Amino acid sequence: MTEKLLLRHEDVPNLRRLDVYESDGGYRAARQVITAGDPAQLIETVKASGLRGRGGAGFPTGVKWGFLPKDNPKPRYLCVNADESEPGTFKDRQIIEFNPHLLIEGTLMSAYAIQCHTAYIYIRGEFAFGTKVLEEAIAEAYAKGHLGQGIYGTNYHLDMYVHRGAGAYICGEETGLIESLEGKRAYPRVKPPFPATHGVFGCPTIVNNVETLACLPAIVLRGADWFKSIGPEKSPGPKLYCVSGHVARPGVFELPMGVPLRELIEVHAGGVAAGKRLKAVIPGGSSVPVLTADEIDVPMDFESVAKAGSLLGSCGVIVMDEDTCMVRALRIIARFYHHESCGQCTPCREGTGWLEDLLIRLEEGGARPNDVDLLRRVADNMMGNTVCALADAAAMPVQSFLAKFRPEFEAHLAHGGCPQRVRAEAQPLAAHA
Repeated sequence: MTEKLLLRHEDVPNLRRLDVYESDGGYRAARQVITAGDPAQLIETVKASGLRGRGGAGFPTGVKWGFLPKDNPKPRYLCVNADESEPGTFKDRQIIEFNPHLLIEGTLMSAYAIQCHTAYIYIRGEFAFGTKVLEEAIAEAYAKGHLGQGIYGTNYHLDMYVHRGAGAYICGEETGLIESLEGKRAYPRVKPPFPATHGVFGCPTIVNNVETLACLPAIVLRGADWFKSIGPEKSPGPKLYCVSGHVARPGVFELPMGVPLRELIEVHAGGVAAGKRLKAVIPGGSSVPVLTADEIDVPMDFESVAKAGSLLGSCGVIVMDEDTCMVRALRIIARFYHHESCGQCTPCREGTGWLEDLLIRLEEGGARPNDVDLLRRVADNMMGNTVCALADAAAMPVQSFLAKFRPEFEAHLAHGGCPQRVRAEAQPLAAHA
């Protein structure tokens, strides 16, 4: 696949402007499905395409829409999850800032499919520029009749709002997002009930990711079979891959789902920077298990990455070279999850802090003989014991780093801190002697 669909702005300048977007075929798909007057057919088309959620869970989008109860008299809501807070992930931001009408059109189509009349785009608090771009684009869409009353001369209407978060990672979890949207503290909810039956304001709600919705116009215009012809059968379509860390060309790359991880790093991202050797790769954002340099011959799709012992997640590929201290890298990850824990569940509130403290001791000195084993036990006891998956997100990196790089942790224990730091501190003394 050489044509860019989700990153179309790289080929079409000024695509954030409505006139440019329309001249490039924008809103044709939305107009087509809304004037056809058959939302059920749109749901079937999306089901047939095999589109799976691009936010991390990978649940089939059309199937998710079908979970809404048909006999519930309450209004329906659509929430767009634009709270892109997973470290290593910056794909949704590209769409929001450079191609906002693609997101608006996809949101309009999703709202029509589920027959809701109010849509909220919940955007990460730090995305100040993205918020400005989206609000301007929404105003343009209202002015041209793509939003509001009587869209395209039909009796369908939709109001769309941008809701800016306050910088909390936990709002990326769909029920935490809903709680925040309602003006409450973003404590994730116990499920069931699920948002499809009890979502925003207690009403049926669908939560879709930015990239997921951005796929909808192409699916309608080109057909479900076309979409399914890209990538593997169970995980079809184009995909945005974020690559950061020790590579020559970090960035966002639009490629078919299932591109080999080795190709993604060595070809598209230009290989490991400065000619150094690869040491480790986190394939799906900081919350997923790490892979070693010997494990990168894996297709980047949901099933293949899971089979390799990790998760595709949000496709935030973080590359680490041979000089990376894995204890230091894990300490940074643990610090993030400790800071971002909402504190609702004891295993997460206490466990994330315990993980960070243990890693600080290992890196800076003062670790006790059993601290490496204790690190693993704390992580094991956090898994699956909380309302949401943040505790798992903190624990899985610990488990995988210890399983694959335990000698480094043992070396830190033996040297009374990071061996690199201990050697550096000893060198001046040796020179003076």
